[in-house]
Amino acid sequence: MRIQASNANTPNWREISVRSSVPAAFEPLNEIAHNMWWTWNNEVGHLFNEMDPQLWHDVQQNPVLFLGRMNHDKLQALAADEKIVAKVNKIYKEFRAYMDVKPDSKRPSVAYLCMEYGLSHVLKIYSGGLGILAGDYVKEASDSNIDFCAVGFLYRFGYFTQTLSMEGQQVANYEAQVFPTLPIERELDENGNQVVVDVPYNNYTVHALVWRVNVGRVKLYLLDTDNDMNSEYDRSITHALYGGDWENRIKQEILLGIGGVLLLKKLGINKDIIHCNEGHAALANVQRLVDYVESGMTFNEALEVVRTSSLYTVHTPVPAGHDYFDEGLFGKYMGQYPAKLGISWDEFIGMGRVNPDDKGERFCMSTFACNTCSWVNGVSWLHGKVSKDMFNGIWKGYFPEELDNVGYVTNGVHMPTWTASEWKGVYAKYFDKKHLADQSNQKIWESIYNVPDEEVWNTRLQLKAKLFDYIKKEFKADWLKHQGDPSRIVSIVEKINPNALTIGFARRFATYKRAHLLFSDLDRLAKIVNNPNYPIQFLFAGKAHPADGAGQGLIKKIYEISRRPEFLGKIIFLENYDMKLARRLVTGVDIWMNTPTRPLEASGTSGEKALMNGVVNLSVLDGWWLEGYREGAGWALTEKRTFQNQDQQDQLDAATIYSLLENEILPLYYARNSKGYSEGWIRTVKNSIAQIAPHYTMKRQLDDYFTKFYCPLAERRQDLFANNYKKAKDIAAWKELVASRWNDIKVVSCEKEEDMVKGDVLSGKTYHVKYVIDEQGLDDAVGFELVTIFKDEDGREHINKVEPLEVTKREGNLYTFEGTHVMPTAGSFKVAYRMYPKNADLPHRQDFCYVKWFN
Repeated sequence: MRIQASNANTPNWREISVRSSVPAAFEPLNEIAHNMWWTWNNEVGHLFNEMDPQLWHDVQQNPVLFLGRMNHDKLQALAADEKIVAKVNKIYKEFRAYMDVKPDSKRPSVAYLCMEYGLSHVLKIYSGGLGILAGDYVKEASDSNIDFCAVGFLYRFGYFTQTLSMEGQQVANYEAQVFPTLPIERELDENGNQVVVDVPYNNYTVHALVWRVNVGRVKLYLLDTDNDMNSEYDRSITHALYGGDWENRIKQEILLGIGGVLLLKKLGINKDIIHCNEGHAALANVQRLVDYVESGMTFNEALEVVRTSSLYTVHTPVPAGHDYFDEGLFGKYMGQYPAKLGISWDEFIGMGRVNPDDKGERFCMSTFACNTCSWVNGVSWLHGKVSKDMFNGIWKGYFPEELDNVGYVTNGVHMPTWTASEWKGVYAKYFDKKHLADQSNQKIWESIYNVPDEEVWNTRLQLKAKLFDYIKKEFKADWLKHQGDPSRIVSIVEKINPNALTIGFARRFATYKRAHLLFSDLDRLAKIVNNPNYPIQFLFAGKAHPADGAGQGLIKKIYEISRRPEFLGKIIFLENYDMKLARRLVTGVDIWMNTPTRPLEASGTSGEKALMNGVVNLSVLDGWWLEGYREGAGWALTEKRTFQNQDQQDQLDAATIYSLLENEILPLYYARNSKGYSEGWIRTVKNSIAQIAPHYTMKRQLDDYFTKFYCPLAERRQDLFANNYKKAKDIAAWKELVASRWNDIKVVSCEKEEDMVKGDVLSGKTYHVKYVIDEQGLDDAVGFELVTIFKDEDGREHINKVEPLEVTKREGNLYTFEGTHVMPTAGSFKVAYRMYPKNADLPHRQDFCYVKWFN
């Protein structure tokens, strides 16, 4: 028999998981690694870096992966290092002291639903501003000791990783997350099994696994459909953030809203307030309505209960930015709910329409949220005003400025997360020891004026050096890999000047952000960046949505310009803008630039992060900067529009930026004294920190939510929920009665002076008005008022004044209303009389928006 050269069968490989055996001395690190507390307590990262700097870098500062990959022998050796063990014990003691504090029972409890959360670059469940804000919000809820939980998704791929091709074309790469290596934990039931939430999708069920992220004292629950219980089509619901078609989007929003409420029920969580952060979560109120109806309430009673415990925050300044669904698609997945609610399909879908009876109007999540929440808020003062205009059609009969149910809370940032260690050291040294607990106290921040100018300057130089070291280390290899021409890449790196004034522009690349503005006049820009007396460089970063061709075109344009000889090393685009890069940029640049088309920046927060680090803002007066700007503490482009043509306005705004750079910013930065720094620049930095920063922390934002919304909602909730929801049921019954008789209410008589009848009145003269109204037995249930409006220069109508008429007599169902009318100034106006339902138990008129107009 001939012996074969080889003889081997195919192995049946079995996958095994080898966990690192962590010594007892380091067990506390496992607990800390699985709590996002480490993301805003820098000493944790410093400790891991000290233990193994190369591994800490290689695992991208992921503590779970770090401990999992640490060599066993090295761990044992470190466990014998008394200094390391002492640091571990010190950190763990601080962690436990923080964690063991009980929630503040005096403040309302909150459940927060959002599509994305930016907690760390390690956990890819965010894309941009909305997620970063939500992540900061959850962190501050922990720091402020709120009884708070949050719900979102655990995405398999998250948002995309960005690279640029040799031609500057954005390439979107979706990289799967390996869940066991992330700082998350399975949420287990009493039997030790992972909790599963079953979410109804019309004629079938989607099964979502529940994971938990520990964010300090707060728990963030994440739903995950990528499991064997679901079909191939439903496993992908939680694959990508803002990915797929509109059918996948509605499936995601059902999972977040309806699934989110079912999750809370399954875990036995019952909070005072449900906060829908953006319209993606609006369907939470569908499930809540179903639950109350199934408990025995009528639909109208359930709606009273749901409204009084719900808040909707809108982040979008234009109607086109909201989610709309065709009736057929919406019905495919939501068709079973009207029967559960005891209403018709037309009534149900009408709750998502501005005009409920318009069969051609698509269902809008934001409109539904407005109709099922007592209050709505924008995310800056201007955005609140824009939101009143945007949603005005929902509450017909009132002008935008009269919408008492639409308010605002200006966004802030989580100071401990976004403040560099170097600045934390400065603040700890010069500020009040309790400054973190009193972040909105401007007097504390004014202590920055006691910091020596040299110390401020040196702190800025340290952070600037860190930024450029990071760019050279992290980006050089990627540039060589994807963009070719090694000599050009080396030239770019060599031309980066750490001593030059550095301006950062980093955000989502949408056209309204106007990233192109700086490049409106390339000849003038070339002269600015090549002035040897005033060296300057610009760093750009940001992703465009894969479906946004215009946004990707902007990136390509900037890339192409940056490759021109006159801009080489002066205009630099940094790929894959994420939280890690953002931290470097907002701490390392000198100026943070933002140039949105007004008023399309709802708030913006990156400039607020820069504030905390002595970085000065140069921005359009839009979003938060309209409120934040102080003369001598940054630079502003006016909010006033000179041209209706946007291209012309862009040219003017670009010229303004060039002029500011040439005549103010560069001369100020380079007005160096004998010690090598500009006293005027340091004064600007100090003014920015002292006068602006205290107003834009997440601590202030969260406190505002309690003052403006959570506490009033919780107080009214308690009132309506008492005695088996008695007041809620009474209000629902009263509304039903008024609605049934509303069309029968009529004017019996009207008395006005002749001038008013003719519409020819004198300014300053008092006129008397009397109306007799038949209220149809409603028992003093209506109010009556004279409304005067005017047109502005753009032809838009606004309230001039509202003058109430008082009830002076009652005979059966007849109510006499009388009042006076005075016009203090001459001009052209319009007047009409408005009747509305009144009830002291309503939170505002928009809660029951019935209006009748009379001449």
